[in-house]
Amino acid sequence: MLAPDINLLPPLEGPAVDYEVVRRAVGFVNRSFRDQPDVEAIARAAGVTPRALTDLFRRWCGLTPKDFLQAVTLDAARRVLAESGNVLDAAYEVGLSGPGRLHDLFVVHESMSPGEWKTGGAGLVIRWGFHASPFGSALAMVTPRGLCGLAFADEGEEEAALADMRRRWPNATYREEPAATAPYAARIFDRDAWRPDDPLRVVFIGTDFEVRVWETLMRIPLGKATTYSSIATCVERPKAARAVGAAVGRNPISFVVPCHRVLGQNGDLTGYHWGLTRKRAILGWEAGQVAGG
Repeated sequence: MLAPDINLLPPLEGPAVDYEVVRRAVGFVNRSFRDQPDVEAIARAAGVTPRALTDLFRRWCGLTPKDFLQAVTLDAARRVLAESGNVLDAAYEVGLSGPGRLHDLFVVHESMSPGEWKTGGAGLVIRWGFHASPFGSALAMVTPRGLCGLAFADEGEEEAALADMRRRWPNATYREEPAATAPYAARIFDRDAWRPDDPLRVVFIGTDFEVRVWETLMRIPLGKATTYSSIATCVERPKAARAVGAAVGRNPISFVVPCHRVLGQNGDLTGYHWGLTRKRAILGWEAGQVAGG
């Protein structure tokens, strides 16, 4: 297959264009990581020059393309898993203080009552809007209580992403108000805004079991990973790894509730509702955040 014509691509400006190039690069790495391709090969697949790719990756996640390649290979995922061992137990032990606190975004959350979930969101007003992010177009959804949904979409898939999220709460009232959701999107992807004195407020809308799983996901520290079976043990359902997997897949608040940090028992990246390419991109971006302190 011929590489895209570099001259046909738009200049590397803005997160939306950045992620389109990153998406092509990560997709190529996903197919070719066993060959450990060099920067020139990755750049050709992404349709940019090696220098442009290197500059983009340094700006996007603080890593070189080669470093990023290592961060997203399956071997790297297995090493992360091996190191994480009892990461959830450790997070429970330290509580809400120190570097192992309840999530890097400094999130506070509450849950809607089971009755509110069972009515499919009837009487609930959800405002939504699409915003640029490091991982493509991000759909943010908010209630008066806080963020209730965050999804991703590639170009041309925005309508499907919105329909997917609306199916979760079919009886809610939806209003397109990007001005209301923009402050949430800006905070979520700016680590300088992850402040304990001004926490991001999120609201969970799901079954009791799903909420317990999502709360457990939030205890996985940045740069670490865990397994479905470990989460099942933490929610006191050690034989319910399959049910845990289903609850993880129904997580409506991607990235903030880090379902991307859950791996298969042998370290495989397994599925991700918003695509394995994006999962690898997020893990690589987080590796850059950890490396940069």
